Amino acid sequence: MPAQSATTTFTRTVTVAAGVFAPGHLGELTPYLPFELVDDVLAQTGTVQRRLRVLPSRVGVYFVLALGLFPRLGYAQVWAKLTGGLAGLAGLAVARPSEKALRDLRRRLGPAPVQALFEVVAGPLGQPRTPGVCFAGLRTVAFDGCHSLKVPDTDRNRSWLGRILHKTGFAGYPTLRLMGLVETGTRGLLGAALGSARHRGGGEVALARRLLGHLGPGMLVLADRAFDTNAFLHEAAATGAHLLVRTKATRVPGVLAHLSDGSYLTRIGRRQRGRQLRVIDAHLRMSGADGSRVGDRYRLITTLTDHRRYPAEALIRLYHERWEIESAYLALRHTLLAGHVLRSGDRPGLEQETWALLTLYQLLRMAMVEAIETRPGTDPDRACFTTALETARTQLTGAHGICGPTGHIGEIGQAVLSTLLPDRRPRYSARTVKCGTSRYAYRDPTDPRPDIPTAITAIDITIRTPPLTAPPPTKPAPPPTTRTQVIALMNTDPHRGWTGHELATALGRPPRNLLTQLAEWTRHGFFTRVATSTYALNTPTDQDP
Repeated sequence: MPAQSATTTFTRTVTVAAGVFAPGHLGELTPYLPFELVDDVLAQTGTVQRRLRVLPSRVGVYFVLALGLFPRLGYAQVWAKLTGGLAGLAGLAVARPSEKALRDLRRRLGPAPVQALFEVVAGPLGQPRTPGVCFAGLRTVAFDGCHSLKVPDTDRNRSWLGRILHKTGFAGYPTLRLMGLVETGTRGLLGAALGSARHRGGGEVALARRLLGHLGPGMLVLADRAFDTNAFLHEAAATGAHLLVRTKATRVPGVLAHLSDGSYLTRIGRRQRGRQLRVIDAHLRMSGADGSRVGDRYRLITTLTDHRRYPAEALIRLYHERWEIESAYLALRHTLLAGHVLRSGDRPGLEQETWALLTLYQLLRMAMVEAIETRPGTDPDRACFTTALETARTQLTGAHGICGPTGHIGEIGQAVLSTLLPDRRPRYSARTVKCGTSRYAYRDPTDPRPDIPTAITAIDITIRTPPLTAPPPTKPAPPPTTRTQVIALMNTDPHRGWTGHELATALGRPPRNLLTQLAEWTRHGFFTRVATSTYALNTPTDQDP
C-alpha cells in the first residue's frame, strides 16, 4: 500500500523581528500592538534598555503580556511558548534565559510602559451602526467596580491593599479593586483605575472620578446605586455625557412636574443652582417559562429630560445593558485568569500585571469586534471570548500572523465567526456564589427566582408617578441686627456724634452692653470715636452741599 505510506513536506514562512527582538511578539495579536508602538511607549516612559543584550525591553513588554495568556504557567514555560514557533529557524538563535533573568526583566520595565500601552489601545471599538453600541444616537457605556482580583498574601501586598475582614474572619488573600469604564455594546474598555478593595466607603466613586476624563458628549453612562451621589452626578454630567443611574431607596426626590410617560422632573443640589433631572419610578414583573414570577422596583435618574425622544419604558429596558460590564469582568477573571491568583508580590508588579491583563483583554476584544463588523447586523454579544482566547494562544505558540496585513481577518476572527453564539435570550435565576465569605453565600429563602436559568416570557412595566411636592415654605426675613439698627438710627442725623447712652435709650438696650459692642465695631472700622463714649459714622449717607 505505497499510497498510504507516502509523505509530504510543507514549508511555512515565519516573519518575526530580527535578532534578539525575535521572541517579542503575541502571535496574531501583534498587529494590534505593533513593534513601533511598543518602542515609542518605551522611549516616552524612559524604559529602553541601556545596552542591547539578549533580553531587550521590547521583548520584556511582550513577555509580560504573554504571562496573561498563560496564567497557570511559570516564567520558563511562558518563554517556551513565545519561542516555540521560532525553534529551528535557520540563522535565528533563540536565547534561553533563566527565570531570575526574566524576573529581573519585569522589574526593569516596571508598570509605566504597560499602563501607557493600555491607555493607547483603550477606547470605543464599535461603529455607531453596530447593533447594541448606541441608543438613540448615544454610545452606551457603564461604570462598575471589581474587587475580587486575588493577589498573593505577602507583606508588601498587605501593606498596600490591607486585609478584608468578613464575619467569619479575615479573607485568605488580599484583593485588588479595579474600576472600569466599558462600552456596553462591545464590552471593550474605555479606561480603568486601580485601588485597594479594603476602602469600602466611597472607594468606587473615588476611583470612578479618575475616569471622568474619558466621558464626553454623545455618551450615555449607565451606573448602579453605588454612584448615586449628588457630587458625582454633577461631575459626570459636567463632562457633557448623559446619565442613567439607579438611585438608592433612601433617596426621595422632589417632584417638580409630571411628564406624559409617567416620569417626572426633579432637581438635585441647591434649589436655584441645582441640576434638573428626570426620574423614572417603575415596578417590573417578569414571568418565566417555568411559571415563576419575580418582581423588582427600579428608580432611575437621568439627564435625558426629553420624554418624547427618550420614553420611560425604553430607558427602563435599556438599563439592563449595564450588566454587560459584569460579563466583561467575567471574561477577565474567569476566562482569561481562570480564577487564578495574580503572580506579583509587591505593588509595582501587581500594577504591571494588571495593566498587562487589561491590555491583553482589549486586544482580544479588538480582534473580535473587527471580525463581527465584517457581517453587518451581527451583535457583538454573539462573539465567543473563549474561542478568541484559545485561538490567540495557539497563534502565539506557533508564531503565526506576527506581521500580518492590517484589516485582514485572521485565524482569530475566522474562529470567532465560525463559532458565533446564538442570539441572547432574556433569562433570570437565583444568585449563585461559591465563595463562603461572600454576603450572598446563603440563598435568601424569600427569593422567588429559580435555581437554574429560566427564559423570561413576559416583562410587565408599571410606572409610578408620585404627587407633586409642595413648595417649601418661604422663610421669614431675619430680624435686623443690633449693628444694623444702630447704623439706621445714626443715618437719621449722620453729621453729629451719638453717645452710647443715647443710642441705648433709643434702641432699648442695656448701655453697658451696647458700649462694649460700639468699641468692638469701631476697631473693625464701622464707626469713628469722636469723644468719650461718643461715635459717628465713618461715611455719612448724604454729603454736605
